[in-house]
Amino acid sequence: MASARFLSLLSTVTLSLLLTTTDASSRSLPTSHETTVLDVVSSLQQTQHILSIDPTRSSLTTTTTTPESVPVFLNSSSPLSLELHSRDTLVASQHKDYKSLVLSRLERDSSRVASIIAKVNLAVEGADSETRYNPEELTTPVISGASQGSGEYFSRLGVGTPAKEMYMVLDTGSDINWIQCKPCSSCYQQSDPIFDPSSSSTYKSLTCSAPQCASLRASACRSDKCLYQVRYGDGSFTVGEYATDTVTFGSSGKVDNVALGCGRDNEGLFTGAAGLLGLGGGALSMTSQIKAKSFSYCLVDRDSGKSSSLDFNSVQVGAGDATAPILRNSKIDTFYYVGFTGFSVGGQQVSIPSSAFAVDASGTGGVILDCGTAVTRLQTQAYNSLRDAFVKLTANLKRGTSSISLFDTCYDFSSLSTVKVPTVAFHFTGGKTLNLPAKNYLIPIDDAGTFCFAFAPTSSSLSIIGNVQQQGTRITYDLANHLIGLSANKC
Repeated sequence: MASARFLSLLSTVTLSLLLTTTDASSRSLPTSHETTVLDVVSSLQQTQHILSIDPTRSSLTTTTTTPESVPVFLNSSSPLSLELHSRDTLVASQHKDYKSLVLSRLERDSSRVASIIAKVNLAVEGADSETRYNPEELTTPVISGASQGSGEYFSRLGVGTPAKEMYMVLDTGSDINWIQCKPCSSCYQQSDPIFDPSSSSTYKSLTCSAPQCASLRASACRSDKCLYQVRYGDGSFTVGEYATDTVTFGSSGKVDNVALGCGRDNEGLFTGAAGLLGLGGGALSMTSQIKAKSFSYCLVDRDSGKSSSLDFNSVQVGAGDATAPILRNSKIDTFYYVGFTGFSVGGQQVSIPSSAFAVDASGTGGVILDCGTAVTRLQTQAYNSLRDAFVKLTANLKRGTSSISLFDTCYDFSSLSTVKVPTVAFHFTGGKTLNLPAKNYLIPIDDAGTFCFAFAPTSSSLSIIGNVQQQGTRITYDLANHLIGLSANKC
């Protein structure tokens, strides 16, 4: 049914181009404003492609064991690399059409944003960061909804000796690394076999007095074994034993004694993945544990089916990159705050007070860069100004549905093959600018030609730059120099 509609749409586009001399460019913007081209047909073709992917027949789901000859790096700064895949190339689609897939993504995204905001609010309000629980409290079931899960990109990582490779969610907004483990009292469905710690010769339980255990925000002790818990803003959680094991990064190297959670009770969460790879700024994140001086990733279009890479210590910020300082929030060290000053639309600066993007003395506000959030959320005043500037310069484009889920600004491009639209650019502290490709801010919501402006407001003072806006740009976190580099078209 969806394919038939798509073919009909392509025929309509072709016919309209043959019968009329009025093309997309003649109905676009005045030449006095900066424009860029959105390839409507290419975007709609990808909506069909992502629904046709069958993960069960893909080589991505093949279980492999990493050879023992991989070099060992003991928390070194040697280059390490992993492949990076979008969520929908791993998890079989349960959706009848592209619109239902998008709405599911947006529902997951709302849970993700609620979790981040709750985490920051708890830190700012002075919640005890080293909470101790009784073991019974850590294993109390929490009921979560059917739409849980926020991870949009996965990397394949080896755990144990011999290494068992498994997909883990890439998350710059979390610190704790964890995987589902046998024996499992409650585990969600994952594409790889559940990890069995008894099969690894390098698996070691951490004692209650271990420094890694003391660094946990939520921990307990049972028979001198450290227990951990990570709770997410939507009520989901993972609970289990905190341990160390060898972690293998493909064929590029492996690191011994990495602390990670061995989850025995896991609710909802990241269906398809075996666990989570925490790349946050805290002491227990993977980046901190391996003492990475830098890491970088490039997020391919989630509908493309292609892969890219996650690299540690090998990619540097380039001279031609847009750059932004990494800012720290004294209340919470997990998130990567960036120096951000505003936007321009059509080459014209949008009038937004600088205070809209600042972190105040209490730790509230600011802008974080997060690979797990999809749609960029902006403090309401900033969002309204950006949207209004964009709407003003697109008055001659056909408007679509008034609002769809998070989006209040949508267009009907069903009769167009390409369309000129105003440029949108990010501006960072220090004067650098990143021009976004049109597909990073006008995204298809269905396979019939409805596209929406891919930003959303939030009542929180915290703004989040999400992965839709990051797609196709290599993001380099130069941790040693507290700098983020953004390099377009370097996936």
